[in-house]
Order: sequence, then structure tokens, then C-alpha cells
Amino acid sequence: MQLTWLGHAGFRLEIENAVILIDPWISGNPVFPEGARAEAIGGATHILLTHGHGDHSGDTLAIAKELKIPVAGIYDLVSHWSTHHDIDGIGFNKGGTVDLGGARVTMVNASHSSSLSGADGPIYAGHESGYMIAGEGHVIYVSGDTDIMADMAWMGEYHQPDIGILCAGGHFTMDMKRAAWAARKYFDFKTVIPCHYKTFPLLEQSAQVMIEGLPGVQVIEPEVMKAIAL
Repeated sequence: MQLTWLGHAGFRLEIENAVILIDPWISGNPVFPEGARAEAIGGATHILLTHGHGDHSGDTLAIAKELKIPVAGIYDLVSHWSTHHDIDGIGFNKGGTVDLGGARVTMVNASHSSSLSGADGPIYAGHESGYMIAGEGHVIYVSGDTDIMADMAWMGEYHQPDIGILCAGGHFTMDMKRAAWAARKYFDFKTVIPCHYKTFPLLEQSAQVMIEGLPGVQVIEPEVMKAIAL
């Protein structure tokens, strides 16, 4: 299993028989290297979207059409895109599980917001979500954009993820201190990978606070387009 950070909250996850692009924001992403797009999306089989904000959904439609691959995510948004933008969609909802190339992906709750940009302001884009992705002997919790929430207690106990991909940049989501607290309180992670940070000066620039807050846990500060073997 291999995970590659695309910057911000985007990842390329190679698991089972799938290559899943999670929240692929490439165009306009200030930390994504110029000329690396083909490498980032090459061979992708699915797109998995946590919510509609442009820094997560930005390149979804373009990649889905270019590669002719399905988009999996909240029913409301995916159904809208399937109807109006001629893409293949796998729309589901909280508690639902879908099979993406042998990886079992369950949608779970997140605490944030979700919208698309419109000419007259934000447009409703269905609810924000996170995911539990099971495959190759691991369960990965992709938090999506969220703050700490009580739902993490049952999610951790029920799904028992050993890997956490946690938003931790602050301002729009949990910061490093809050994400570390949630990881200690609600989960038993062996590995944690922070995201949604470093992209802009407004966000946290280092994971040192998370590293110090999670003794005994492998905290990996990802590097853009550098594959991590899990």
C-alpha cells in the first residue's frame, strides 16, 4: 500500500486493486509542483471526495472526464454532477460502504461545511464527510475537514483504524494540538499523517506539536509527491 501527498488535503492512495485520488486539488494549489500532474493522476481508478469546497473538489470534474473514472462521495453532490456534468458517480451517504477496487470505503461523519462557489455566493453541496478505508490489512481514517467531535469515540471503537490522515492546519479545521488530542482520546493509531497545513501562511506550518502530543505514535510529515509505504 502506498500513499502520496498531493499537497493540502489531497492524496493518491494505492490500495488493493485501486488507485484512489482523495480530494485532488491540483490547479492553483500553491504547494503542488509544476509539471507533476501527469504523475499524480496517472493510472487513477477512482476519485474520493470529502466535500465540495474548491480546495478539495477543484480538479475532480476535469480528472474524472479526462481519465473516465468515477467519483465517489456524498449522494447530493455526486448525483448533481452525474446529471449535469456527464460523469460516472458513486453517490452514497453516512454509514454506507462501497467497494472501490477491493478497498472497502465507509462514509463517516465530519464537522465542517460543504459548498461550491457560485455567481451569487456559495451553493449547497451536500454534507461534509470523512472515510474509513479498509484494505491490505489496514483501516485508514481520512478525517476530511473537521473539528474534534464526539462521533470519533464510536468511530474509533467500531472501525479500529490503525492509520489516521488528519486535517490539522487550524483556522478552518482542527489544529495540531486538537488533532493530537483527538487521536489520543478516541483512537489507537499506529501511524498519523497530518494534512491541510503548510498550504498558506494562515495555516500551521509544522507538525511538531502533533509529534510531541502523540508519543509512541509514528507521525509522518508528508512531502508533496513523495510516496509513503504503509
